Amino acid sequence: MDYEKIQKSARIRKIIGKILIYVLLSFWAVMVLFPFYWMVLTSVKSYGSYNSEYIPKFFTLSPTLQNYVDAFTTVSLGRYLLNTLIFTVITTAIMLVVITLAAFAFARLDFKGKNIAFTLFLSLMMIPNELVVITNFTTITNLGLRNTFTGLILPSVTSVFYIYLLKENFAQIPDELYYAAKVDGTSDLRYLRRVMIPICKPTLITIVILKIIECWNSYVWPRLITDNPDYYLVSNGIQEIRENGFGRENIPAMMAAVVVISIPLIVLFLIFRKKVMAGVARGGTKG
Repeated sequence: MDYEKIQKSARIRKIIGKILIYVLLSFWAVMVLFPFYWMVLTSVKSYGSYNSEYIPKFFTLSPTLQNYVDAFTTVSLGRYLLNTLIFTVITTAIMLVVITLAAFAFARLDFKGKNIAFTLFLSLMMIPNELVVITNFTTITNLGLRNTFTGLILPSVTSVFYIYLLKENFAQIPDELYYAAKVDGTSDLRYLRRVMIPICKPTLITIVILKIIECWNSYVWPRLITDNPDYYLVSNGIQEIRENGFGRENIPAMMAAVVVISIPLIVLFLIFRKKVMAGVARGGTKG
């Protein structure tokens, strides 16, 4: 009898624990998702209804898509989206080649001073980004690359953190595979392409997605290195709306622009979310 009471008590505690967990998770989900809901809601409110709300409403009975039309006609948002796409694709592609070769060199090749070089390389992560921006700006300006895609792209084609992450993944691959491949006469590049890259594909996909998000949300560097609208990115477009006074007066249209800019990243993450989780899990496992 006492055993049955203990089992019943344990089941009750388990049920209560699950209820508390789900309540906390639900509360946290609402806190995280509410800003996105408010952004979308504001984007479909008319200018008049938004400004007539002395107390903000959590719904609208007369949604409109006019704000999305205004977002594209007030500034060249379409061109800024195209510029951002070009910047993101080229930067991510070049960075992927650079970090893959660098990670392979640190993980598999033996050369004099490798450990010292890698330690010094990691120490670069301690340098504040503000200092890097200053030196990059001076370099790009001296090279005459301001207001060019080259000037936008060059400072972003490598990442110490991504090299470190990929190097740790490469190091988890057994050395026996590498030695066996060398015995068969396989070159280092062929081994990298046929063995290491397929094995570490989840991590590479994670890095690509993170880099795309970084490029898409880039703000400080594009604002600093470009003052020609032909090379503006979406971050410049949002700022241009505000500087023109349009964003201050017509918040719904500005929110519509933000929704348009956010959709590609959300869709990208939803498509590759499983790969991202697998890559993060693999990056956090050693051995």
